[in-house]
Amino acid sequence: MRQLSGMMRAVVWDGQLRFMPDYPVPEIRPGWAGIRVKTAGICRTDLELINGYLGFSGVLGHEFVGMVESCEDIRWIGKRVAGEINAACGQCSWCRKGQGRHCPSRTTLGIDRLNGCMADSCLLPIANLIEIPDNISDDRAVFMEPLSAACEILEQLPLKGHERVVVLGDGRLGILCAWVLSTVVSDVTLVGHHPEKLALAAWNGVKTAYGDSNIDPGADVVVEATGSAGGFAEAMSLCRPQGVIVLKSTVALSEKVDLSPIVIHELTVLGSRCGRFWRGLTLMEQSPDMPLESLITDRFPIEQATDAFERSAQHTALKVLLDF
Repeated sequence: MRQLSGMMRAVVWDGQLRFMPDYPVPEIRPGWAGIRVKTAGICRTDLELINGYLGFSGVLGHEFVGMVESCEDIRWIGKRVAGEINAACGQCSWCRKGQGRHCPSRTTLGIDRLNGCMADSCLLPIANLIEIPDNISDDRAVFMEPLSAACEILEQLPLKGHERVVVLGDGRLGILCAWVLSTVVSDVTLVGHHPEKLALAAWNGVKTAYGDSNIDPGADVVVEATGSAGGFAEAMSLCRPQGVIVLKSTVALSEKVDLSPIVIHELTVLGSRCGRFWRGLTLMEQSPDMPLESLITDRFPIEQATDAFERSAQHTALKVLLDF
């Protein structure tokens, strides 16, 4: 039985990854909503956090579906929601421009000074919530955050449709980036090293290639989603002069990378992070055949979170879910 008040189950990183059955339930604050989590996803960023990325300590997790349980705006009570992960101050010049994702005072769910969603309950500002329509299942809705992050590429980089695009990395984010880009561009190739993942990725005309040796250089756009220094070097080698490299990986690296090709070939490197959830939701509704559920490799009860993290770190895993 889950605790309804006082203490809750949670997955905590404090130098050690632990499941805690008695973590304090967060206190609601003005303008925020208390959300009862139903399902949470483990992503690459979570794995990087337990490797030292950003020095995070607290409850992990930023991909979830849940029910609003407490909120000063009663219209949200009982709604099934996902939530944008950056909690902005709402006052600074960035927030006034509608760019709260870059608010210098922001905290980020399960990533930066804000306890995450791998717990019975989590908190987010009401403004961050997006209601999940009845026709979208929990197993699809839990992809709202990574799918929206993939959609961010289209917001940052206007594409005309005739470009040749290469996506490096056949993990969950790489596949989602390839699928999103294929809704605009007809020539999209996903490059990876896992045949079983590449087989899942062949949706909407996306081509797949095993290893970069099968790819001709000169791509207009290269998306780096491998999470490795080697992936960035590979992206530089495949991108045409004056082309664009989109960097989607958040990875804690110590390796040295030769950046001289950026100058020599006048490449543009575009950092791409979070996306607006309404874009992800719109794409889910417009592309009901996008096989998001096929990316779910395994699911575990929250009590087996450490096993779930071990599974998620394996090369054969795509999306691993925690159920509550």
